Amino acid sequence: MTDPPALAITFQPPVTFRLASPFSRQMSDRDERRVESRAELAREFERHRPYLRAIAYRMLGSVTEAEDALQEAWLRLDRHPPEEAEDLRPWLTTVVGRICLDMLRARRSRHEDYAGSWLPEPVVAAEDSPEDEAMLADAVGLALLVVLETLTPAERLAFVLHDVFAVPFEEIATVVDRSPAAARQLASRARRRVQAAKPEPDSDIAVQRRVVDAFLAAARGGDFDALLALLDPDVVLRTDGGGRGPLARPPVVGAREVAEVLRARAGTFAPFGRFATVNGGPGVIVGPPGKVVAVVGLTVAGGLIREIDIVGDRAKLRRLELA
Repeated sequence: MTDPPALAITFQPPVTFRLASPFSRQMSDRDERRVESRAELAREFERHRPYLRAIAYRMLGSVTEAEDALQEAWLRLDRHPPEEAEDLRPWLTTVVGRICLDMLRARRSRHEDYAGSWLPEPVVAAEDSPEDEAMLADAVGLALLVVLETLTPAERLAFVLHDVFAVPFEEIATVVDRSPAAARQLASRARRRVQAAKPEPDSDIAVQRRVVDAFLAAARGGDFDALLALLDPDVVLRTDGGGRGPLARPPVVGAREVAEVLRARAGTFAPFGRFATVNGGPGVIVGPPGKVVAVVGLTVAGGLIREIDIVGDRAKLRRLELA
């Protein structure tokens, strides 16, 4: 004998629940206002994005990390927008500055045992594959970014915000949690170190291009004397392999020492090297078509190569390969 089938019981909502009550209409209007307010915040954030990205890139030396900082800034704006702010720019500058400070401090602790040099993520425009103009507008020379990396996070922020973006010290003080006078001191110390360490590159693009072409020709031909003639006596070679591998070495200083290193590795990079604009200056992309093995930034001053920065960290080149 089988059990009787189960009864299908359905519940019909009371008719009164289908009616639009004044309360539900009030909630609907409130939701609409919230949606419109959020859309307005998003439009304002996008309007300030190029400015914020320029700050974050100079603070972090990484396009990828800069975008992460901007994403976090948007989340904070979306969750807790300022109650009264006719212009969001100062508020966003403060938020992005604090996020970058936190990221820099965390990164410095991770890099205590970093093998080789830590170099910035390059912004590259190759002749056959130009980078988008907005990103190139954010570019700043690798040599300057390398100097900024030697500053403390607070010094870097004070210098970048004041000397590059003309942010008043009163606003900088709120980011670093110090007095305006202390913020001024931070920027002053940073400025002295930047001026002492930053080389003045040649402004003539034609001169820079000739030096890079001669550099590649000498490397391809294994011409040690020609390579040596292109290097400043105090030239510095820095390499970044992501903290490991053959590029994980301390900086090499001196024309003959650098030429020896380059000659030993010429067979690896020279056949696949081609001229590119790296962070607004002369440089080289290394790799067969469709692949980026390394990016080389060159600082040319007085017709000689003063600094060579080789970025071979796969994480920093991934964006270029995707492009």
